[in-house]
Amino acid sequence: MPQPGSATVRSRVRIPLTFPDGYRAEAEVFTFHGLADGAEHLALALGTVPAGGTPLVRLHSECLTGDVFGSDRCDCGPQLRESVERISEAGGYLLYLRQEGRGIGLYNKLDAYALQDSGLDTYDANTALGLPEDGRDYTAAAQMLTALGEAGLTGTTGIDLLSNNPDKAAQLAGLGVAVRHRVPTGVHVSASNVRYLRAKAERTGHSIELSRLVG
Repeated sequence: MPQPGSATVRSRVRIPLTFPDGYRAEAEVFTFHGLADGAEHLALALGTVPAGGTPLVRLHSECLTGDVFGSDRCDCGPQLRESVERISEAGGYLLYLRQEGRGIGLYNKLDAYALQDSGLDTYDANTALGLPEDGRDYTAAAQMLTALGEAGLTGTTGIDLLSNNPDKAAQLAGLGVAVRHRVPTGVHVSASNVRYLRAKAERTGHSIELSRLVG
């Protein structure tokens, strides 16, 4: 895979975060120049990486319905909340990537939901709309991590990736980012998202224990 072009840190600003359950964290938010897709992705620095340690990194794809409105049709909101706390404890970065609906956009995602209501799973619904099952490209994420490293803000031994998705680790490795370990998130199951989570485990090899998925 071709290595991404260079990006640079554009700005940094501190933002205090408060979640609906009362959990609070301090984030330093970075913006960037030169990202390959031209989107306004963000990196949130959380906690402190111990000297000689490896930053814990989460690539979190934007999900308006889950992150903002608390939709139970996915596990995005709970994963975001979990990730902020775990990264704050370990030290590292949450990359908030503007990739709604696995890269298909908000309206298309809602159209796919309607097809899921008729019986299709999340991947077949995307295909039925003439869209990729998962259209995400992590070139910009690799650029962001490289830019942070060049600014002296990450270690030199790679990252630990907080993700259940093997494709994220594979793409980052192909883009020159050393992934030391892939660390799974929790399983955030509800009556409304169990089919979605089962599809992710069965169709794309996500690290989700099927025994945890009932219903």
